[in-house]
Amino acid sequence: MISRDTGQRRNSDGGVAYADYFETDELMFGVPLHDSRLKNKDEVLALRFDQIPNEQLAISAKFLDQHPIYHDRLGDQDFVVITDPSGANRVYETGGRRFKSWDREMTVVDVENQQWKLSESDLTGPSGGKLGRLPAHRAFWFGWHAAYPDTRLVD
Repeated sequence: MISRDTGQRRNSDGGVAYADYFETDELMFGVPLHDSRLKNKDEVLALRFDQIPNEQLAISAKFLDQHPIYHDRLGDQDFVVITDPSGANRVYETGGRRFKSWDREMTVVDVENQQWKLSESDLTGPSGGKLGRLPAHRAFWFGWHAAYPDTRLVD
């Protein structure tokens, strides 16, 4: 086990070391490209699918907080992003379905008023059909844009 008792006065609790850095929009290092549509350290939900390598999507975390059910498409893959009250995002394939509401816990309702159960791995429909979860992750805007400058941004 690693000890936090280093003999130094610096606070090494989680998140403390970089707190000042995260409070500004300044970067510790240079990046090849800047894009001012968002602040450097604004968080985005980043999507890129192996079967569609030339398309990328970044969705502002602030936008998703305001739109807890968000439908979109990347290439020929339709998906829905479900954002819970903590701000965590999950992305699921839709199979052509549209979802209109959810109880912010476990139940998502489609436009035909069918209830789907949300889990970490999938959405399960009333007849047992499953819509799988798709890969996505959170990133800082500056980093995602530097890696994928042609990314489409939803903000």
